Amino acid sequence: MGRAFAIALAHAGADVAVTDLPGTESAAEETAAEVRATGRRALTVPLDVTQVPSIHAMVERITDEWGHIDILVNNAGINIRQYAVDVTEEAWDQVVDTDLKGVMFCSQAVGRHMIERAGDGQRGRQSQGKIINVASQIGLVGYYQRIAYCAAKAGVVNLTRVLALEWAAHGINVNAIAPTFVRTPLVAALLEDQAVREEVVRRIPLGRVAEPEDVVGSVVFLASPASDFITGHTLLVDGGWTAI
Repeated sequence: MGRAFAIALAHAGADVAVTDLPGTESAAEETAAEVRATGRRALTVPLDVTQVPSIHAMVERITDEWGHIDILVNNAGINIRQYAVDVTEEAWDQVVDTDLKGVMFCSQAVGRHMIERAGDGQRGRQSQGKIINVASQIGLVGYYQRIAYCAAKAGVVNLTRVLALEWAAHGINVNAIAPTFVRTPLVAALLEDQAVREEVVRRIPLGRVAEPEDVVGSVVFLASPASDFITGHTLLVDGGWTAI
């Protein structure tokens, strides 16, 4: 999804800094090349969202290179499938640190930069920055074998509300999206199991899993001036899963 978001935002007029784990930047470089093919600038930056010094280094690198950050998309996330009785401390920490701690401290680091740029008294003015957190439909409803993931994504939903309240006075919009199962490489492997695929599709009234292209519109919208009066909201992109 991160690749799809980066390219869609570039088509919408954004220069894009693409991040990936240190030592795995090849995928980020490929995405950056696709961004540059749209005519926009691209930068690749190593980032481990579970390590606060890495987050600070990322913000410093981007601001040194480009001067400012207008949009942050918190997209990093993992899941380790375990029933609650089997969850290990290591697995819990790995999922929560990536999916919730990472969102918090990336938002904090970029938020500080946006607040400093905006100055005081921005309430009621044009947006000074957009932060978009990738939550999940199962941050709003439960789903088995994903207790750490569900808990972390539920945390992202409420973290989004708190940041929106605290930073509204600075003209910063903080929102989240909550996708259903999206056909990424990891999910595609999961859906090779026919029983899993049928169970997932049965829960989605639109009758299919999402493609990354189904989700990008929500990110572009929340990054654009069209959403300047929306903050603290979680936009479900779930094919109707949570409507049942």
